[in-house]
Amino acid sequence: MTQVQNGASPAPAVHDSALRGWLGVGAVTGATFTVVTSEMLPVGLLTPISGTLRVSEGAAGLSLTATGLVAALSAPLITAALGRTDRRLVLGVLLAVLMFGNLGAAWSPNFGVMLGARVLVGIGIGGVWAIAASMAARLVPEKSVGPATALVYSGVAVASVIGVPAGTYIGALAGWRVAFVVAAGLASVVLIAIAALLPRLAVAQVVPLRDVLRLARRPQLRTALLVVAFLVTGHFAAYTYIRPLLEKVTGIGASTIGTLLLVYGIAGVLGNFGMGAVGVRGPRRTLITIGLPLAVTVLLIPALGGSLWLAVVLMVVWGLSYGGVSVTTQNWAFAAAPDAREAASALNAGVFNGAIALGALVGGRTADWFGVISAMWLGGVLVLVAMAIAAVGRSPELRR
Repeated sequence: MTQVQNGASPAPAVHDSALRGWLGVGAVTGATFTVVTSEMLPVGLLTPISGTLRVSEGAAGLSLTATGLVAALSAPLITAALGRTDRRLVLGVLLAVLMFGNLGAAWSPNFGVMLGARVLVGIGIGGVWAIAASMAARLVPEKSVGPATALVYSGVAVASVIGVPAGTYIGALAGWRVAFVVAAGLASVVLIAIAALLPRLAVAQVVPLRDVLRLARRPQLRTALLVVAFLVTGHFAAYTYIRPLLEKVTGIGASTIGTLLLVYGIAGVLGNFGMGAVGVRGPRRTLITIGLPLAVTVLLIPALGGSLWLAVVLMVVWGLSYGGVSVTTQNWAFAAAPDAREAASALNAGVFNGAIALGALVGGRTADWFGVISAMWLGGVLVLVAMAIAAVGRSPELRR
């Protein structure tokens, strides 16, 4: 059996067949879909959550902030603490934690309980993101690592297509609490799939926490982490508050907003697969290519979103652009630390989720203080800063 270096390797683990390996990748994709759906549910439910729990929309956005912050802290810590534990078992436990977190959110009688439940969700998210991409790289042959990684990260985009809009629709039809119960049920189904389809995935070499953190000193990886920090913070400063913005600027209701989020998500799936292969060859070029339209779209939507059709066009461009971010930044992290893929993935996941938390926080404060439109402007500016860092920083440009 091929030995795994520093917790992960592009070499495949032992598996019965190529089909079984891809079925395992599919199960891991189900896990990423579930964690992103769970994390993003408040985006489409902010208005009813804030009304039921009697907090402002900006305060309700803290349910996303708390989740992202805990996920950011737990990703590198869980990776270091896992040791050689079978990653199949770990993934199953994390999905169980996610399930209980969603059930707690559905039951929450007040906002304090909601935040506590979202902490559990954050632990599940951080752990899954820390190990999911490197697991995919071990389930398939080396030549298939790129497509397998893109498939795993398609869970992010598909969650935008199905998960978040479905949560918005369910919230409109049956109440926001039912949306969280459905998310808990989804986690239980994926847990069963993980147990049935994944082989045992032991780790040959453990990476201590101090070594995980030292990876950030590598210039190419440090650039990637800075780009993720600014780009994702900017995106979520704006995207977390897209529902109140569309209600204010476009003047549409919950069902139409759900449709727009569906359009956004479909575009995101196309962006994920379209940029997956390109991002392997040139992560810097790919991020700049998708980041500039993303910044322009976020800046324009307050001015042009008054027209429903222009709002649709802008959401499509936004989805296409952001859909490629996750897989491209993960490929950048892998290329910057090919000898420590799981550790690099954990760092990337930590910064990514921390940026989600920070984006929801600063976007919420900005929306409460200056109005929801200002959150869009802030988001666009932060994405432009990320593009400047990507342009001047160190980057591994592969397979020219």
